[in-house]
Amino acid sequence: MDQFLESIRHTGWEVIIAFVVANLIAQGFKILTVAIKKRTFRWTILFATGGMPSSHSSTVVAMATSVGLIDGFNSTTYAIAVCFATVVMFDAAGLRRNASKQAMVLNRMIKQLLAPDSETGKVKLKEFLGHTPTEVLVGALLGIVVSLGIHFGYDWESYLEFFRIKG
Repeated sequence: MDQFLESIRHTGWEVIIAFVVANLIAQGFKILTVAIKKRTFRWTILFATGGMPSSHSSTVVAMATSVGLIDGFNSTTYAIAVCFATVVMFDAAGLRRNASKQAMVLNRMIKQLLAPDSETGKVKLKEFLGHTPTEVLVGALLGIVVSLGIHFGYDWESYLEFFRIKG
């Protein structure tokens, strides 16, 4: 594993691997929490939106953190990655969250106003679209941790040096 991490260190592959791993871990947490809460195992959650933690946030923050670790936190590429991550996280917690709330209201209206045998009454809008600010924050923290883990691997001295902690 160390050899693989060393082979991708400081390359674009490090960014891509951090992006994918952060997404898979976030989606994996969602599968586990639903399995525990509802006592059922559903693979479809792997491709679903919404829930804790935000996989959108974890992936874009993992990408931005990896770019910062490789190119430097003062680089133009890091600035672009942070801007992109901010837009995605704002969308996840803002726009898509509000779309979820609107879908809930519309579903209730359709159920109450239309006859049960109506074809339109059988259509249900997806209500699980966005994220709470907490879900976005936890996803962002997950992205940072994944990127640091992939960048430094098991090299604890590099962690200490990065955070300027004298051991």
